[in-house]
Amino acid sequence: MAHWEPVLTELVTTRGSALARYATMLCGNPADGDDLVQEALTKVFTSLRRQPRDEAVEHAEAYVRRTIFTLYLDRQRRRKRWGAVRHLFVRAEGGDGTGTPPVPVDSAGERVDVQRALQTLPDRQRACVVLRFYADLTVPQIADELYLSAGSVKRYLHEAKTRLASALAVEGEQS
Repeated sequence: MAHWEPVLTELVTTRGSALARYATMLCGNPADGDDLVQEALTKVFTSLRRQPRDEAVEHAEAYVRRTIFTLYLDRQRRRKRWGAVRHLFVRAEGGDGTGTPPVPVDSAGERVDVQRALQTLPDRQRACVVLRFYADLTVPQIADELYLSAGSVKRYLHEAKTRLASALAVEGEQS
């Protein structure tokens, strides 16, 4: 048995669902979130070539969370770049040309939940909201994570709050 297998087993057993929720909040889709967690676990645990100094699950979880976030940002960058040149490779076949499915609209009788509202946010706004309210990072920590200024993070959070309030129909309520 490899030295990292017990750490991986314990991490997936005890914190796997929390990692999946974190990734789902970033991606806005449970299937993509699960794929992101799997990719991050594979990337982290296949790169362990030496015995780590500290095999605590908390350290492994922090490293996997960072990898999830990095992979998420990489996917967003690739999607944005591909969207800019996609029309050069594919003939117009209808749709909006971005390759992303439209966000389904709820009927008046259905409850709009936070997950669906998060899907309506642009990538940076969604990342700021997830890091602020789900990962419980401060504005300066979010700025460091996203390589932005603190002012930009505040602007993204403000814009996201306005959009979420509108999507969740809680205008006038203080949060």
